[in-house]
Amino acid sequence: MVKDVAALIGRIGIGIVFVAHGWQKWTEFGLAGTTASFEKMGVPLPSVSAAFAATVELAGGLALIAGVALPIAGVLLAINMLGALFLVHLPNGLLGEGGSELVVALGAGALALGFNGGAYALDRVLFKNNKVLNPAAA
Repeated sequence: MVKDVAALIGRIGIGIVFVAHGWQKWTEFGLAGTTASFEKMGVPLPSVSAAFAATVELAGGLALIAGVALPIAGVLLAINMLGALFLVHLPNGLLGEGGSELVVALGAGALALGFNGGAYALDRVLFKNNKVLNPAAA
């Protein structure tokens, strides 16, 4: 039970950060502003990358919080963070301005929680017989 509560707290905490970043890309910066920022940073296909990042961060963060489609959300969020790591943050080192520590922590956390989200997840109810979306399925 303690492990499941810890997983729930982790999913909520990391999910909130992803939702905030995705929401910011959609509403504060707008897709045009996010695209322009990605273009300035040299991200390939900036409009496609911006839409992908904004959508995955928002929807993936909500999925983590709810505990739904956790393996899919975890993998997509980790891929998104790998892109941020290699395309933007890696040259800045691990710590400091523009450093990679946040994207590494978020990506690793999302991936781990995507496959070990605990008992308090909607996947356990919605996909109780599906071994892909509910690794605990017997």
